[in-house]
Amino acid sequence: MQRLLVVVSIFLFLIKMIAWYITNSVAILTDALESTVNVVAGFIGLYSVILSTKPKDKEHPYGHGKVEFLSSAIEGILIIVAGFVIIYKALENLIHPHNLKQLDSGLILIAITAFINYALGYACLKKGQARNSPALIASGSHLKTDTYSTIGLIAGILLLMVTKLWWIDSVAAIIFAFIILYTGYKIIRKSVGGMMDEFDTEIIEQVTEILNQSRQAAWIDIHNLRVIDYVGFYHIDCHLTVPRYYSVEQGHDVLESLTKVLNQHFESRVEFFIHVDPCIDTQCSLCAVSTCKIRQKPFERVLELNQENLLSDTKHSL
Repeated sequence: MQRLLVVVSIFLFLIKMIAWYITNSVAILTDALESTVNVVAGFIGLYSVILSTKPKDKEHPYGHGKVEFLSSAIEGILIIVAGFVIIYKALENLIHPHNLKQLDSGLILIAITAFINYALGYACLKKGQARNSPALIASGSHLKTDTYSTIGLIAGILLLMVTKLWWIDSVAAIIFAFIILYTGYKIIRKSVGGMMDEFDTEIIEQVTEILNQSRQAAWIDIHNLRVIDYVGFYHIDCHLTVPRYYSVEQGHDVLESLTKVLNQHFESRVEFFIHVDPCIDTQCSLCAVSTCKIRQKPFERVLELNQENLLSDTKHSL
């Protein structure tokens, strides 16, 4: 997919440059400048995707997946740079207007690029979400945003052709430059969050739902949960409370049952570091192990797991 992105980005850039050359429209130039970002980002994304698929090694025990966060951050920066260049060119055109020509031919070329961009962006997003690839998701989001801005650009130029108000060309360019700037900001924000191991609500919700659905009596309590995303590969830390009279072998079996459940959901794209805790007397009311011979309090109910108690670093009791 990333190789196709590079080839198509170069093709679309050439079409947009031809459209700008024959029309002299600064609004169309904005589209062409954004396509330069697509070309550069395509090559960077291609390298990052190839690198991220390399297996774990001695120097990178969690794999190379996080390079995709760096790749998408660079793409976001390039998008923002393009946005500021577009604003500069549009303001310059307002002060020193250019004569426009052959707008109808230019619009046909731009419309073709919009169709191709949307189709490719949609495919990128679908594949990126399936693979949890920040590089592909960033590229797909950028291409779809590029399509929307192109549609708006076409509408602006059509209005210009009807009204003969030539300043609309520059105003349309400035409006879509701000849309581009916002897109760049969102991509950078998500990439930095990934590099900084920011809390991911969606993944935590998935883990919480799985644990509640597959709950076993010996899983008395689970807490201090942390999930790190290595782009399609997850590292999960947590503390698992089991009956304190369990042998090491029994405790290990309980731990294995927990990891098996999560591995099935994440299709073995997960690594665990689980610390086993012994239960304490105040947790008897949460323990559903019916064969317990050291129970100090009667069982009341199983503690339903949620984000609050899973993430806290403390044993829970009623």
